[in-house]
Amino acid sequence: MSSSDRSQAVGVKTYEVRTYGCQMNVHDSERLSGLLEDAGYVRAPEGSDGDADVVVFNTCAVRENADNKLYGNLGHLAPMKTKRPGMQIAVGGCLAQKDRDTIVKRAPWVDVVFGTHNIGKLPVLLERARVQEEAQVEIAESLEAFPSTLPTRRESAYAAWVSISVGCNNTCTFCIVPALRGKEKDRRPGDILAEVEALVAEGVSEITLLGQNVNAYGSDIGDREAFSKLLRACGNIDGLERVRFTSPHPRDFTDDVIAAMAETPNAMPQLHMPLQSGSDTVLKAMRRSYRQDRYLGIIEKVRAAIPHAAITTDIIVGFPGETEEDFEQTLHVVREARFAQAFTFQYSKRPGTPAATMENQIPKKVVQARYERLVALQEEISWEENKKQVGRTFELMVAEGEGRKDGATHRLSGRAPDNRLVHFTKPEQDVRPGDVVTVEITYAAPHHLLAEGPALDVRRTRAGDAWEKRNTAEAATPAGVMLGLPKIGVPAPQPVTTGSGCGCD
Repeated sequence: MSSSDRSQAVGVKTYEVRTYGCQMNVHDSERLSGLLEDAGYVRAPEGSDGDADVVVFNTCAVRENADNKLYGNLGHLAPMKTKRPGMQIAVGGCLAQKDRDTIVKRAPWVDVVFGTHNIGKLPVLLERARVQEEAQVEIAESLEAFPSTLPTRRESAYAAWVSISVGCNNTCTFCIVPALRGKEKDRRPGDILAEVEALVAEGVSEITLLGQNVNAYGSDIGDREAFSKLLRACGNIDGLERVRFTSPHPRDFTDDVIAAMAETPNAMPQLHMPLQSGSDTVLKAMRRSYRQDRYLGIIEKVRAAIPHAAITTDIIVGFPGETEEDFEQTLHVVREARFAQAFTFQYSKRPGTPAATMENQIPKKVVQARYERLVALQEEISWEENKKQVGRTFELMVAEGEGRKDGATHRLSGRAPDNRLVHFTKPEQDVRPGDVVTVEITYAAPHHLLAEGPALDVRRTRAGDAWEKRNTAEAATPAGVMLGLPKIGVPAPQPVTTGSGCGCD
């Protein structure tokens, strides 16, 4: 008996959410899951592969061949839906915002299409499609309500995203996201802090402030120092151990933000700062409002204020018109900045972006060769920077699902304050995700660290209690939204034109 047959036998409807793209989409999917559970659905078991009463695709318009992948997945579900009367399929996210009616024309078995601005309408649209027996396409042109007002089914009991703004005011020529997400809208600081305090009360000990241009926060409410004030305010919340944010833009990275990072005890020594290109000429063509000197100046100030900060970045290789000299400038910045990791992407055209129609598109062979040179250089630097961590002692927050080989190696995995991934020997004491373990680093690889000795200390936390309570309650119904997040390390060499500065990584 399938999971859907079992659920129907007891009168319970199941759902599955498939998420692709940026952290904003991941957070939106937590809202979609919360909405469906609030409407009476329960999550389908892990690996159900479409065997659910409702399957929701939360799409990305930035990934390579995003539309082809969507229609391929929709095609896979078509015969399943034919066999299962009552099954519904919904498509939301950036690709839905962009393509609108095209989705139903190409995949007429889709029941609901909704956009980035009206995710709260999903349960209503599903019910309307069921009653009227026809597809419902509803795309709002502007934000109807901050997603934070919607029910949420968070993926972690100990770490949480907190959206502080939506939309983006930038006009990067390679990025279509601002056109789909709209102009930046900021939440009120009091609302953000109230959400953080509520999460901490539930056991969350790490939060990540989220925005498509997170450090531009305040532009919509008329306060240029609003973001640094928000960081400092997070430092005053009892029980909140770690604060991170993503993704900032170099244009808005001001001295007060650096000071707030350095002076706020729970602000982690980690920064993801998209570079995109080291060439001033290419940056201008990209409409990135900083230049190489400005970027390296920010890195220098961060390192002066926070000596052990781990800095990561995004880089696009082969942007239209990029010369060998331009590319060498990118390599120069990589050598100077000494990033802990870099997410490197080969440029490819995105319909609807100015860059797609620019002259001097770079041949694929040239882009591939440059990409390989960049990856090799960054691999070398990542390894060298990780070797510097050997002998250091870190407090790790134990993570869930980070170490794919943990079972075979009898290790656990966790994140250091600077967000480096550390695999460590399993202590004799019971350790749960969310707990904190102190270890000494004994070995470095390019993309992870090892602590092979015994743990120096194990601290059970309220976050670990929250994980245990949730895990016990949900043991009978395994959870797991299918995420499309990039992992720390070198991504597969497939062309994408994404960058964190626009919230698209």
